[in-house]
Amino acid sequence: MMRKLTILAMCILLPLTLWISETRGLNLEGQYLLDIKNKFVDDSQNLKNWNSNDSVPCGWIGVTCSNYSNQEVLSLNLSSLALSGNLSPSIGRLVHLKDLDLSYNGLSGNIPKEIGNCLSLVNLRLNNNMFGGEVPVEIGKLLSLEKLIIYNNKFTGSLPMEIGNLLSLTQLVTYSNNISGSLPRSIGKLKKLTSFRAGQNMISGSLPSEIGGCESLVMLGLAQNQLSGEIPKEIGMLKKLSQVILWENQLSGLIPNEITNCTSLQTLALYKNQLVGPIPKGLGNLVSLEYLYLYRNMLNGTIPREIGNLSSAVEIDFSENGLTGEIPLEFGKIQGLELLYLFENQLVGTIPVELTSLKNLTKLDLSINALTGPIPLGFQYLRKLFMLQLFQNSLSGIIPPKLGVYSNLWVLDLSDNHLRGRIPTYLCLHSNMIILNLGANNLSGNIPTSITTCKTLVQLRLAGNSLVGRFPSNLCKLVNLTAIELGQNKFRGSIPGEVGSCLALQRLELADNAFTGELPREIGTLRELGTLNLSSNKLTGEIPSEIFKCKMLQRLDMCCNNFSGTLPSDVGSLYQLELLKLSNNKLSGTIPLALGNLSRLTELQMGGNLFHGSIPREFGSLTGLQIALNLSFNKLTGEIPSQLSNVVMLELLLLNNNDLSGEIPSSFANLSSLFGYNFSYNNLTGPIPLLRNMSISSFIGNKGLCGPPLDQCIQTQPSSPSQSTAKRRGIRTSKIIAITAAAIGGVSLVLIVVIVYLIRRPMTTTVATSIQEDGKSSETSLDIYFPPKEGFTFQDLVAATDNFDESFVVGRGACGTVYKAVLPAAHVGDFGLAKVIDMPHSKSMSAIAGSYGYIAPEYAYTMKVTEKSDIYSYGVVLLELLTGKAPVQPIDQGGDVVSWVRSYIRRDALSSGVLDARLKLEDERIVSHMLNVLKIALLCTSVSPVARPSMRQVVLMLIESDRQEGDEHTDTD
Repeated sequence: MMRKLTILAMCILLPLTLWISETRGLNLEGQYLLDIKNKFVDDSQNLKNWNSNDSVPCGWIGVTCSNYSNQEVLSLNLSSLALSGNLSPSIGRLVHLKDLDLSYNGLSGNIPKEIGNCLSLVNLRLNNNMFGGEVPVEIGKLLSLEKLIIYNNKFTGSLPMEIGNLLSLTQLVTYSNNISGSLPRSIGKLKKLTSFRAGQNMISGSLPSEIGGCESLVMLGLAQNQLSGEIPKEIGMLKKLSQVILWENQLSGLIPNEITNCTSLQTLALYKNQLVGPIPKGLGNLVSLEYLYLYRNMLNGTIPREIGNLSSAVEIDFSENGLTGEIPLEFGKIQGLELLYLFENQLVGTIPVELTSLKNLTKLDLSINALTGPIPLGFQYLRKLFMLQLFQNSLSGIIPPKLGVYSNLWVLDLSDNHLRGRIPTYLCLHSNMIILNLGANNLSGNIPTSITTCKTLVQLRLAGNSLVGRFPSNLCKLVNLTAIELGQNKFRGSIPGEVGSCLALQRLELADNAFTGELPREIGTLRELGTLNLSSNKLTGEIPSEIFKCKMLQRLDMCCNNFSGTLPSDVGSLYQLELLKLSNNKLSGTIPLALGNLSRLTELQMGGNLFHGSIPREFGSLTGLQIALNLSFNKLTGEIPSQLSNVVMLELLLLNNNDLSGEIPSSFANLSSLFGYNFSYNNLTGPIPLLRNMSISSFIGNKGLCGPPLDQCIQTQPSSPSQSTAKRRGIRTSKIIAITAAAIGGVSLVLIVVIVYLIRRPMTTTVATSIQEDGKSSETSLDIYFPPKEGFTFQDLVAATDNFDESFVVGRGACGTVYKAVLPAAHVGDFGLAKVIDMPHSKSMSAIAGSYGYIAPEYAYTMKVTEKSDIYSYGVVLLELLTGKAPVQPIDQGGDVVSWVRSYIRRDALSSGVLDARLKLEDERIVSHMLNVLKIALLCTSVSPVARPSMRQVVLMLIESDRQEGDEHTDTD
């Protein structure tokens, strides 16, 4: 019995003893570290020597302990060990930890708040991981922390106010995260902070004036955020400041003069903001300044001469501003200057000769100004100069003849000036030239051999001069050449077959010369060719079929030559083609049906040839055609195919001076984008469809045509049913049309009323507009409200939309929200729409439209809001209502609703599929009416402002469209 008890006791005590032994074997900090390891994913087994059988973890990878008998863990460095997973809260139990480095791994999740228990922590490096969430406020407990390095992660939220408690902090590096919100004002307490880098985040608000309290600050980096407001004057208190990196924000106002007190400044980068006013003269006092970047702002005034005192400057960039006056000759005093960019300003006068004394200058760009006078000859002696750009000025005289002798020029662009004389012989003496652009000048003579044999040349652009000679065959030996532009010169002779050796060529432009002979078949080997322009020469013979092996062609212009023969059907295999010009040649035969395959084509010019036969009905598949379809001055016969009415975006149609017969298809009345056309001098008969801008000259020479603007057609008009019957049918079947048509008139009326109303009353006004047929209105005490003819009230709308709940939203427009709701049948049938407009009084209609992606394309380069741009915005609102699409679309869908609609029509033709899929469109007449309105919207959103109608014309077209729809309803009763 005793033996059995002894064995039983041993069975109980042995595991317990082993457990005690194991526990005593590894100290507590070792156990905490094992728990941290358990939260990691260590696929590479880099932590395999972390052994639970050890008594202390001091020999483990990345672990450093103190030398004392208790051997406390002081440092944990697991950088670049390919770890993933999360950081365990057990990190907070390593209370003696001074250094924690987990950088360059794949760790994710939040930083545990227990990190605040590591009160001895001096350095915390978590950069280059995938940590997310907000920076925990418990960070503020680490009063010994000197370095907080967390860049290149996914942190969100704002930096905690508690960060101001870290009085020992010297480095705060948080760039490349998703940090948002304003900077904490408590940052001004960090007197020891030397480096604050938080670029590439979403930090907003202003740069707090408290930043002036960071008296030790050397580096301030907040580029690529959303900072706004003015740069605080307190920045001038930072005497040790060396780097100010604030580019690509939304900073406004003046550059504070106080910044000139930062006499230790070496880099000042304020570019890509909205700064205004003059460049402070005091910047000239910053004698340590090496890099001064102020480009792409709205600075004005003259460049201060004091800039010449920046004796340490290496790079100065004032480009893309509104600077005026002359270039200060004092720039010549900055002997260490390597880069000087002053392009795209409003500078006048001559280029100072003093710039030629800058022996270290490597890049000089004075383009897009109003500079006059000669190019200083001294530039040819600058040995380090490798980029010289002076294009788009009014410079005159000759190009320095020894340019390229002493320097290794890479880029030379002197285009768009008034330069004369010959091209210098030695431009590519050292075979370093990559881009040579001397276009649009008055240069004469031949192209120097040193250029045609320059092996490094990538782009040769000499168009728009008076150069002579033959096509340089040597060019075809340059394996890097991608662009040859020799147009608008006086070259003659044939185009050599050697051109087929330029295998990298993407652009070949030889227009407006005197080239003769046949086009070499070798051109078909240029498989990278995207643009070929041979127009306005004296080329003869047939168009070689080999040219259609250039499958990358996007623009092919061969007009105004003497090409003869038939057009090969292989032209239909150029699926990338967007422009095809063959006009004014001697081409004959029938028009290839395969042209209908070119779905990307936007312009087709075939006029002035000898084509015969009929117009291919396959042209109806060219739904991308927008700019022009020109078949004039040929010998075409037969009828005009009705399929051409599928090309709904077409703006110019020229069919004049042929032998066409039959009627002009009535469906052409649906070509709402068509603003130019000519059917004259054919054998056409019958009534003229209702088109825009109808002029007699577009129809004369057709004895059988009748109707406006020619003589009236003689025919018996069918009697019309009673107006009451038509009205009754119209009300019963035009539910959706009523919504669309009334939106057009109603929204315009509401906008006008709101603007007038808000002028009288400077406060936010809510306008509720029901979309209806007749647009009658009445006004409530607080809202401008237009009730529908059928009699439902604003309260009905509130009830139907559950007080305008988000679940009823169809879409949001430039100035309001569209709701879809079910209303009582006695009101409008099975559904109704309401557009609610909340318009601040300080914004114009154009401003509101533009701010939501409704802005007209031309605004990007004119910066002017016109009636035509308002029409564009109006068209976008219509498209939004009809398609149910937001004005801004994903890039892969065109980027905006206008591009999306046009792309859809090119791909699938104009059909009901383009309309809002949420609507039940069962009545073909309703669909037809909505598509008519969509065409009007496309007309309003024409790329060219000239092509857009006036608002009066839009209203008339809508009334006519509604009238035609009513007539159709009448005919069916």
